[in-house]
Amino acid sequence: MMREIVTRYGREGLGFLWLVAEPLLFCLFVLVMWSFIKPAYEHGIRLGAFVMTGYMSMLLIRHIMSTCLAAVQANVGLLYHRQVTILHIYASRILLEILGTSIAFFVVYVLLFSLGQVQLPHDMLQLIGGWTILATQSSGLAIIIAALAVRFDTVERIAPLIQYGLIPVSGAFVMAAWVPQEFRNVLLAVPFPHAVELVRSGVFGEFVPTYYDISYALYWALGLNLFGILLLAKAKYYLEVE
Repeated sequence: MMREIVTRYGREGLGFLWLVAEPLLFCLFVLVMWSFIKPAYEHGIRLGAFVMTGYMSMLLIRHIMSTCLAAVQANVGLLYHRQVTILHIYASRILLEILGTSIAFFVVYVLLFSLGQVQLPHDMLQLIGGWTILATQSSGLAIIIAALAVRFDTVERIAPLIQYGLIPVSGAFVMAAWVPQEFRNVLLAVPFPHAVELVRSGVFGEFVPTYYDISYALYWALGLNLFGILLLAKAKYYLEVE
């Protein structure tokens, strides 16, 4: 874990500084641009809170998927140690990304709150629960893609396309309530919007309509991780340890 911290954030911690600065600058940029063309509220929701919850959720998905790609190939030398397994390498990277992005979310939330752009969460349990489910779902998908990338080089090349493809269907930049009924069910067939909607329910409260099924989201989170671990168990036979 300590080795990954130095690799990810650098000895001076500048990598973590950017992890906080990137979403904060994005939120502030959107708020400034939006103020020139539209009011501060859209569909009864303050723009700052909507952008923050959406962008941080997308950032969590993106970072977990990116950190898992080629994780084993970059640390294949560690597999000489009996105590280290492929799962240990992925687990350390995933936990580090979840922790780092969660701290960044907290810092960005506090800064935007101090600027009067967001309010205190209405339900902290829902916020944490949604964030945890989203992290678990992202971890499962990331492990699946990473395990397939060990076997097939093509998967590693198309992984960025998968990340971009998740943007419109993740629910990060649109709320389910804004989507027409006939398309809403299609959107909610994807597991990620359920977790994002739960995060927003915790932030906005009951007066903003949200759509989510916790059981559905949890089943997907469990299924993705189990399938990923099974693929990972077979992926080790395709590694070239020099």
